[in-house]
Amino acid sequence: MKTVFKKPESLTDAKFHYCPGCTHGIVHRLMAECMDELNIRESTIGICPVGCSVLAYDYFNCDMLEAAHGRAPAIAAAIKRLMPDRTLFTYQGDGDLASIGMGEIVHASVRGEKITVIFINNTVYGMTGGQMAPTTLLGQVTTTSPYGRSKDNEGYPAKMAELLAQNEGSAYICRTAVNNPSNVIKTKKAIKKALQTQIKGVGFSMVEVLSTCPTNWGLSPLDSMKWLEDNMIPYYPLGELKVKEDK
Repeated sequence: MKTVFKKPESLTDAKFHYCPGCTHGIVHRLMAECMDELNIRESTIGICPVGCSVLAYDYFNCDMLEAAHGRAPAIAAAIKRLMPDRTLFTYQGDGDLASIGMGEIVHASVRGEKITVIFINNTVYGMTGGQMAPTTLLGQVTTTSPYGRSKDNEGYPAKMAELLAQNEGSAYICRTAVNNPSNVIKTKKAIKKALQTQIKGVGFSMVEVLSTCPTNWGLSPLDSMKWLEDNMIPYYPLGELKVKEDK
């Protein structure tokens, strides 16, 4: 019988620890499928963040390192410069990348570091209890914004894809979502394109993935998908924001 669907070789057999309805697992699988299809697993090095995906080194079947909070781009850039034949990726959440790691990610982009960043945006600090993140939407209630985020008090949500797309060093910047099958397919295509951008040596690449956090949003997994579609996508529009041609 022909096998039409199986676990990617770039994933281990470890069971995900994520909450029910969390879409980290979907993105993990897409990343693993892309590594398999590009045949780069043996030459890939991933950098884990601090956050819900802190244990990603247990799930990806490739060389993995752990970074201090927000510092994954710096580690990835250093390894890439020392070992330019390797494929480097960071896997970061909005608290890790857009808060304490804001300086790291901006300068990695400005320098055109030839790394790929997978940025998971679920608008809250997931691991530490649902506090307000740089990407929390206006009016969104969190444990540290009980009356909803206010533009006058906390300012506007950070649009990281738009911010990094302006930099000359950025070669491929895209925002996707994983709230339905169509967007899952588009996310996989974007991740593969980001990795190919790095392999070709064009420059810095990042895929921002709009994700859900049912536990901290206080919603069911199904309602979380609807909330993402109704609230996140209007503020964080999907699509490619920067595509630099090959050298």
